[in-house]
Amino acid sequence: MGLRREGRELALQILYAQDILHADLRDTLRGFRELIETDLKTREFAEALVQGVQEHREAIDQAIVARSKNWALSRMPKVDLNIMRLAGYELMFRADIPKKVSINEAIEIAKKFGDKESPSFVNGILDELIPCQKELERSDTA
Repeated sequence: MGLRREGRELALQILYAQDILHADLRDTLRGFRELIETDLKTREFAEALVQGVQEHREAIDQAIVARSKNWALSRMPKVDLNIMRLAGYELMFRADIPKKVSINEAIEIAKKFGDKESPSFVNGILDELIPCQKELERSDTA
């Protein structure tokens, strides 16, 4: 497994724990540093993703809800939601990561951590998020 895939999986686990435990992000990160052994680059990538999701969570969640037909965030499986938040952050705020890579990684992670419906659900929402970065860029320059 590559460094970035491992980092994304670790980031998903951190975001999921954060959602379930409702703990302070620093406490959650400290707990993962103590429990999970990984190389420094993987951990730094994972933590950068988690920080980005936390910083932009409201915009990411709004984008997900706007593209989810008949699905409130509270009804979405927590694993799927956090996979979409993670990929949503990459799609909307990380121009250095190709969009196809973000979506493909999210689908593969959904296959591993979600249920049998997760990959298609995640893919359907994320495909709709691709234009979202262009919308953000236009609003930043306006």
